[in-house]
Amino acid sequence: MDEKVAEQFFRVKFRHSSETELCRANGAALAPAARVIAVSRYGKDIGEVLGAVRCPSEIDPESVIPIVRVATEQDVALYERNRKREKEAVAVCEEKIAARALPMKMIGAHFLPEESKVLFFFTSDGRVDFRELVRDLVAVFRMRIELRQIGVRDESRVLGGVAVCGRLYCCHGVTDQLRPVSIKMAKDQGLSLNSTKISGPCGRLLCCLAYEYDYYREERRRFPAEGTVVVSGKDSFRVAEVNLISRKVLLVGSEGGVQEVSYARFSYEGTKGVWSVDLPLESESSEPVGSERE
Repeated sequence: MDEKVAEQFFRVKFRHSSETELCRANGAALAPAARVIAVSRYGKDIGEVLGAVRCPSEIDPESVIPIVRVATEQDVALYERNRKREKEAVAVCEEKIAARALPMKMIGAHFLPEESKVLFFFTSDGRVDFRELVRDLVAVFRMRIELRQIGVRDESRVLGGVAVCGRLYCCHGVTDQLRPVSIKMAKDQGLSLNSTKISGPCGRLLCCLAYEYDYYREERRRFPAEGTVVVSGKDSFRVAEVNLISRKVLLVGSEGGVQEVSYARFSYEGTKGVWSVDLPLESESSEPVGSERE
């Protein structure tokens, strides 16, 4: 596709949910941070352009939603007024939830700019019968009410915060695509399997475990696996540990000596399925097993 057509596609973020959508702008060139009215899954809503998408040929046409128009000053002013109303709406909803003793935690509310509808987002450990709550809210707001139950990972994505690394939550500040994360990803990256160390504030495994997993998986194929027997001349060694970041391999000899060897010294003979290593010079470290290593 030519450049003009490519610039018709944009990634747009809806701030109330921190979700992004791929949008089509019918030939209009939109700058980053521009406000637009687009058809989100909740209805017509105001979003912020993050930037143009340059590879529309790889995009599923069904995933593209239309940008209706560029937001006017009146649209932006209404959006700001609604943000104040949303805080009041959350307070009212929390009061009604407490009155009916429902097992729900309010996350946020959102008024759609072009529809008489307000969305309420909440979390709960199980299913909740909120039909009476909806009637209570309709009596107060006199408009259509939608309650949306979301998961704990979605809660972190919506509310945001500072993660253990000191940066914004990945799900809030980097991407809204919540990829499945497994304990195997942490194991393959050589991380501690202590759940308190590899879990985020949401209580689930850290999203960032998924970001680097593909790199570790591909790189491990280049290295001898732990436990592999490696030969060097007439001697043989066992691979005790592989460090993909430093690109070093820890070898244990038959007499218990330990050597940390650069991956560049290894070679693999595919026809025989044998790993060999050109051992380091004598000046490089060699220690007996069990000795303290700094």
